[in-house]
Amino acid sequence: MPPKKQQEEKKILLGRPGNNLKAGIVGLANVGKSTFFQAITRSPLGNPANYPFATIDPEEARVIVPSARFDKLCELYKPASEVPAHLTVYDIAGLTKGASAGEGLGNAFLSHIRAVDSIYQVVRCFDDAEIIHIEGDVDPVRDLEIINTELRLKDIEFAEKHLEGVQKITKRGGQSLEVKQKKEEAALVEKIIELLKDGQRVYNQSWSSKEVEVINSMFLLTAKPCIFLINLSERDYIRKKNKHLLKIKEWVDKNSPGDLIIPFSVSLEERLSHLSLEEADEELKNLGVESALPKIITTMRQKLDLISFFTSGPDEVREWTIRRGTKAPQAAGVIHNDLMNTFILAQVMKYEDLVELKDEVAVKAAGKMQQKGKEYVVEDGDVIYFRAGAGKN
Repeated sequence: MPPKKQQEEKKILLGRPGNNLKAGIVGLANVGKSTFFQAITRSPLGNPANYPFATIDPEEARVIVPSARFDKLCELYKPASEVPAHLTVYDIAGLTKGASAGEGLGNAFLSHIRAVDSIYQVVRCFDDAEIIHIEGDVDPVRDLEIINTELRLKDIEFAEKHLEGVQKITKRGGQSLEVKQKKEEAALVEKIIELLKDGQRVYNQSWSSKEVEVINSMFLLTAKPCIFLINLSERDYIRKKNKHLLKIKEWVDKNSPGDLIIPFSVSLEERLSHLSLEEADEELKNLGVESALPKIITTMRQKLDLISFFTSGPDEVREWTIRRGTKAPQAAGVIHNDLMNTFILAQVMKYEDLVELKDEVAVKAAGKMQQKGKEYVVEDGDVIYFRAGAGKN
């Protein structure tokens, strides 16, 4: 008999994203970052000025994650408090060529990127004589190269500094466990430096769980997942055509394989943000298009392999964010550390069962309220009550 095909191992993802997910908006100056921030957060940022570095300190805002399940549970329970899942978005000062060497606001820019879980990279694909381009003309592939190069150069600097610290221990010699581990770490960091010099991003490689632990501790810029937001004119977005799109796709496939491209129009989204929800829906219907913002938010969660579970009752309905594969005690720990440390069991309802049967009493009567222990892996959409010791519930 032919040998069974081995199931492809799931790629171990970098980072430690969770309930407090942070995403940074990056790009060159004057590509639409701050206007995008205004639109996605529906909060004024002042007046995005038409000159580089209008945004000096990263602006921060929480964005509600669109969730039909959360809305339905709120409708069901009519709770006193509704707490949806959110994404914290940072508008980060525009990058410029030479940022890795401290040009412009380079060092501040790069330190702000280190603090986020993921990156929205805004790429300008529209011509507008009134909005200057820091490089003189619109060339998105060149812009992508500039940002990719600056992030890699800074990561090489970070990695070389990290390597120096590791080598201080390996040079002691001896056969201790610490020295052995640091020698393995040094070999990994040297490998990272080589691939960065070769033009590759750390995120797009495959790493073992042991390697991921080391890489996570380094906070590398190119170890963060990136979604490329292609900023089109409103006209191009509506007709779904732009002369730069194919070249951008070819560049991403070569330099950042597996990362996603989402075309959108900052000018359209910004215009919609000044309308009521009803007026915005009517305008989109008239134009025959959809807003890209819900997709931009939910796709980042998918990219990071994040799922939701819910705690629901008349006092509060809340959506919590965890990484797929999280076990029940660790999910409880997202609510409070004490719940993880004193975890006893999880009472789990499936969202579909709860919505169909209308309340948890009916779910329990139907035998669909499950009691799960420490090894239970939480599934997307679970509605959970955690039971814990020391009086925690």
